[in-house]
Amino acid sequence: MARSRATSRPSPVSLLLAALAVAVLVSACAADPEPVQDFCVAAVSKGGDDEPTFPGFPCKPESTVVSDDFFFAGLSRSGAAAAKDSPFGSAVTPGNVQAFPGLNTLGVSINRVDLAPGGVNPLHSHPRSAELVHVIAGEMLVGFISTAGKFYSKVVGEGESFVIPRGLVHFQYNAGGNSTARAVTVFNSQLPGVVLAAPSLFGAEPEIPDAVLAKSFQVDGEIIKLLKSKFQN
Repeated sequence: MARSRATSRPSPVSLLLAALAVAVLVSACAADPEPVQDFCVAAVSKGGDDEPTFPGFPCKPESTVVSDDFFFAGLSRSGAAAAKDSPFGSAVTPGNVQAFPGLNTLGVSINRVDLAPGGVNPLHSHPRSAELVHVIAGEMLVGFISTAGKFYSKVVGEGESFVIPRGLVHFQYNAGGNSTARAVTVFNSQLPGVVLAAPSLFGAEPEIPDAVLAKSFQVDGEIIKLLKSKFQN
């Protein structure tokens, strides 16, 4: 005698929950939204204080876009002289969307880092991007600190690369003795942002209270005043 098999059908509620779960998963895995045009050259005013809105700056009218909008020569200029004059011994030439409007909505940018002998691109982080450091001259000690407090570093030579995960505090230091060092740094953001550790803490406006910094660093308030004097305008 044949047995009748009961067919279970998903309820409308379970189907809705499954659809919501898929939508959440897709939104969590997606990066920047898919472009709906070939390009969106940023309409950035020269020397202005333009601020992007998601997913970028407003687009120039396509009828006004020219080939030079997709070209950038800024990284060809040496930053060695500026690095020599810098108190940190470093100079960073940005190639982000504010300098290179053709990058708008493309999710990529590039910088040039010049380090004088003994120079350092000081402790900083990029809240919106990972960073790939590719050394093209000299040697650099490149390192970052994880959220677990572990320090990862490597002396990176010419033609070698080192990757820094998004948002972690890191630096580049000229480890080549009396030689200058140069690198290009590539980001998966058109505007990665930068938070310089020491200037942010000791040169913030308005000031972070001395008591907060002294307690945080477990030092005397006079040391905090000295550090602030180095970074306040």
